[in-house]
Amino acid sequence: MRKMIAPALLAALLCGTALMPVTAGAAEVKNGGTMVVTYKDDLATLDPAIGYDWQNFSIIKAMFSGLMAYEPGSTKLRPNLAESYEQTADGLAYTFKLRQGVKFHNGRELTAEDVKYSIQRAVNPATQSPGQSFFSMIKGYEEAAKGDGTLSGITVVDPHTVRIELSRPDATFLHVMAINFSYAVPKEEVEKHGADFGRHPVGTGAFKMAEWTLGQRLVLERNPDYFEKGLPHLDQISFEIGQDPSVALLRLQRGEVDVLGDGIPPAKYLEVRNDAKNKDLVLEGNQLQTGYITMNTRMKPFDDVRVRQAVNMAVNKDRVVRIINGRAAPANQPLPPAMPGYAKDYKGYGFDQAKAKELLKAAGYPNGFETEILATNTDPNPRIVQAIQQDLSAVGIKAQVKTLAQANVVAAGGEEKGAAMIWSGGMAWIADFPDPSNFYGPILGCGSAVQGGWNWAWYCNKDLDALADKANAMVDPAKEQERIATWSTVFTKVMEDAPWVPVFNEKRIIMRSPRMAGPDAIFVDPVHYPVNYSHVYAKDVQ
Repeated sequence: MRKMIAPALLAALLCGTALMPVTAGAAEVKNGGTMVVTYKDDLATLDPAIGYDWQNFSIIKAMFSGLMAYEPGSTKLRPNLAESYEQTADGLAYTFKLRQGVKFHNGRELTAEDVKYSIQRAVNPATQSPGQSFFSMIKGYEEAAKGDGTLSGITVVDPHTVRIELSRPDATFLHVMAINFSYAVPKEEVEKHGADFGRHPVGTGAFKMAEWTLGQRLVLERNPDYFEKGLPHLDQISFEIGQDPSVALLRLQRGEVDVLGDGIPPAKYLEVRNDAKNKDLVLEGNQLQTGYITMNTRMKPFDDVRVRQAVNMAVNKDRVVRIINGRAAPANQPLPPAMPGYAKDYKGYGFDQAKAKELLKAAGYPNGFETEILATNTDPNPRIVQAIQQDLSAVGIKAQVKTLAQANVVAAGGEEKGAAMIWSGGMAWIADFPDPSNFYGPILGCGSAVQGGWNWAWYCNKDLDALADKANAMVDPAKEQERIATWSTVFTKVMEDAPWVPVFNEKRIIMRSPRMAGPDAIFVDPVHYPVNYSHVYAKDVQ
């Protein structure tokens, strides 16, 4: 982080997030014990180069490590696999010194070659990593992204030193070294399992896989060789799959479950929140999140901006917020209000179904059209998408609703002609790192409009890509305000093209059992959902 108030720091201040490490008193923490987490849907993958939804993202963080990480419960960057790093004055080169003695779960020691291999694997188009474009600032990226992933900008200096050269200064580079796509994986295990590596994950993280019965149960166990002394606290974490959220809540109340992975069922939220006995069990915080509807700009009729603008005007966002008992605020742009770059004076598209009909008529659809909208099958998403369906019907758009398992919706979004519309609920964007660039590159930038990517609108505006690159190149702290203003321009211009309907910005709410403990900040950790698995501990360890 830069010494002045950088975006990450400012975001943390605005969100009320802790900026220093969160630690519990040593006397009260007892290592050992287990935790049970429930999910309705199975995990798609635990490959850090591939996994990119809120459900698997933090499980991957518990099993793998990168050069950089964040202090628990905060947005403060710190070295992780690297014990230190040096940056050149022009911001074009970084030299990382690795910790010695770090081991993969298979017992082999980590080297600088592993770091190089892992980043290049994410860039290699054969991997089909949705995070490929995150590495576009590294020297040689353009050739690597079209070839075999080999980056001329990464040099192994010695077994414990790696140097990374950039083609341009980039204010987000150290954040990129902290996201899952850059995490170290052992080449021999990837080659052994091939496309199934995500089912047989091997990393350097605090936990390693003990069991995975698809559709039923995933069990992680403590990594006894983990490099961070005293961590993790738990011996085991069990993820029970196929658990209806309402049933999971009952089981938590009976003491059978510790954390609700899918959250408190919306229909039960007020009842649970207002129950005095849950006072210390329900934790609430802000998060850098936006829930939105994508429209595939490469499929008719959504290739017409007037149609996309009409859809924005057709949706009653206030009604959608009421469906989830007010646990969010209506959104009018991709960025959430707590993120630097949020345009406070921007009004967006108001709810105006008469104007929506006029735009549809001008676009050649006076009687509307038929389409399809996908959503996940976890409550409240079916109810939300039905409300959206009703709003669209009021302007003549007949949208067939399909509710599917999360993995199927993700797969459809990553196909160029796979989905006309998607309601992102359950997969809505939560920042990978607290900088406005993260709400553009991976979900709106041209580089993410690729097979397997998360730009489900398949939106590409090369002029805005260039403006985004300009903002990212502003590494001088004196230009911080100019950088943030540039990002505001990017997102308001995105809304002129209207590839999305931003619907709401949701609050972060988590419920834990009485037996789970740790500082509150790790249960609303800005980069771990639903909890920072490495730092939670059990009270009932003897």
